[in-house]
Amino acid sequence: MKKADFAIGIYILAAIVFLIVPMNSTLLDVMLALNISIAMIILFNALFSQEVLNMSTFPTILLFTTTFRIALNVSSTKLILTTGDPGNVVTQFGNFVGRGDPVVGMIVFIILVIVQFLVINKGSERVSEVTARFTLDAMPGKQMAIDADLNTGAITDQQAKERREKIQEESAFFGSMDGATKYVKGDATAGLIITVINIVGGVVMGMTRSGLTATDALSKYAILTIGDGLVSQIPSLMISLATGILVTKVSKEADIGDLLVTQLFSIPKVLYMVGGSMVFLGLFTPLPWYIFVPYGSAFLATAQVIKRRTKIKEVEAEAGVEETSAEEIRRPENVTSLLHVDAIELEFGYGIIPLADVNQGGDLLDRVVMIRRQIALELGCVVPTIRLRDNIQLNPNQYVIKIKGIPVSDGEILFDHYMAMNPGYVEEEITGIPTFEPSYHLPAIWITEGQRERAESYGYTVVDPPSIIATHLTQVISSHLDELLTRQDVQNLINNVQDSNQTLITELVPKLLGVGEIQKVLQNLLREGISILDLITIFETLADYAPTTRDTDVLTEYVRQSLKRAISNKYFPGGEMTSVVTLDPKIEQEIMGSVKQTEQGAYLAIDPDRTQRIMKSVESEVGKLENLGKNPVIVTSPIVRMYFKRLTKDYFQDLIVVSYNEIESNVELQSVGMVTA
Repeated sequence: MKKADFAIGIYILAAIVFLIVPMNSTLLDVMLALNISIAMIILFNALFSQEVLNMSTFPTILLFTTTFRIALNVSSTKLILTTGDPGNVVTQFGNFVGRGDPVVGMIVFIILVIVQFLVINKGSERVSEVTARFTLDAMPGKQMAIDADLNTGAITDQQAKERREKIQEESAFFGSMDGATKYVKGDATAGLIITVINIVGGVVMGMTRSGLTATDALSKYAILTIGDGLVSQIPSLMISLATGILVTKVSKEADIGDLLVTQLFSIPKVLYMVGGSMVFLGLFTPLPWYIFVPYGSAFLATAQVIKRRTKIKEVEAEAGVEETSAEEIRRPENVTSLLHVDAIELEFGYGIIPLADVNQGGDLLDRVVMIRRQIALELGCVVPTIRLRDNIQLNPNQYVIKIKGIPVSDGEILFDHYMAMNPGYVEEEITGIPTFEPSYHLPAIWITEGQRERAESYGYTVVDPPSIIATHLTQVISSHLDELLTRQDVQNLINNVQDSNQTLITELVPKLLGVGEIQKVLQNLLREGISILDLITIFETLADYAPTTRDTDVLTEYVRQSLKRAISNKYFPGGEMTSVVTLDPKIEQEIMGSVKQTEQGAYLAIDPDRTQRIMKSVESEVGKLENLGKNPVIVTSPIVRMYFKRLTKDYFQDLIVVSYNEIESNVELQSVGMVTA
């Protein structure tokens, strides 16, 4: 057991024991002195801690100290009522503070309780309640701000994690403090009740057991009771004060001493006015001049010193700025920072800035967060941080999407308009500004806010500008996700799986495959829109087949077959009858016969004219599916699939090529044509 744990255990156990076992006066003196010292430690820690989380255990401290203090109060009550000798500490407190007069001591004690109960405790309780409510209400906004900073690159993932943890700790702390202040309030109430009991019980015990008169009994036991109350309430007052300091602490940059001095004595004008007023009161009123004039003079002198220091700081600041500027000119340019290339960038003209500015009601940053989450859930890949930048060189309403610093797509929006698209069954057309939807280049029109409701009633699909950009960005990222997947990303994915599948990863990496080879397999899957979320199945398959081949294309086909449930659910949902196009077996044989193996991998050696005829047939057959409103799906034999997909990828970007081994047995297919040449 740690020493700290042992000490805490003894502290709590002692409080429980003192409630039951009688204590002699000497031990009580020792414990009361310990109680006062602990209260001082708590007070000064609260005073000089730079932020509230430096004392995150304060609610628990309140509970422990309150229990210990009540136990001492009960022990001293036992000694007062049984022996009339509660020790030197209680006796001296009663005699010294009350000067031997029970009336004076009682008045001081009552004032102390009133100040603690009605002023400090009441205020601390209210501040704790309000702070807890506002802290909890502000949590969603703080979380969104962290996500926005993370997406714009202002902070790293580690910094974002630390900030989120700090927000959770703050909410837990202030929520606990809202209830913990009741301990202090209850302690003050209990102290007052115990004092009344001590006086009444002491008088009765003195008259019945010790043979004292009522006056003597009251005098003796009142002083002891007042001493007992004071020796308990003074530590309680210090802890109440510590509670108030902690819940009203606002700055995180300096301790409260620095802040108070800086904020109260930093403006010379204020000190001049106060000093002049004090001198005036001392010279022209009956107030004692020998007190007010020195105070006023001191304030005037302090104002003069602060004014002189302020001017010196201003000159030093100006000189520092000039020196920094000169140093920047003399220093050779550091071009290292210019060599960094962001994986994904979204640049936009100044007309689109309101969409990205939270202060103007823009939610584009929130949508970027949702894009990263959506792609992670659908494709199982972590999207790199998306940088949002304004670019005055672009048209006001233009935006550009860059992948690794190179523009890959762009679009234009009208900030105060909506895009209306005809899904094919519009009852009546409306007028607007003709345009094209940027993601899929579908014809559309820009309409005003006033036309929105009417367009929706006619059957148009109406989209606001942020949704247009978000959809376009999602489509671009999804289509380029394979090239965004780096070796480091793959290593991170491997590490995540390794936490729960140590045996699998130990067998696979690096004994059978390197990180680069696994990266190529995952890139092949992402290139065709296959989710890599089920990494365990993917790695299990690679571990099964890697001993026989290290060809990443062949391994990809094995993995696709292992993922046939996911592929079938993606392209043939619900097990419904699905229309597809098949591949002529003769063409399959021709493709396999043209495969040439090299050290760099396999490639197809087909005559260009022959390729053109095959592509024309593909175009004709796929057109049949598109006329039926179906996805363009071609089914081939497993051995041909990857080569046929490679052959068609430059001609048909959205063509889906699957093999028979990638389709679940319960899926019903209907062939509407065959690719021949």
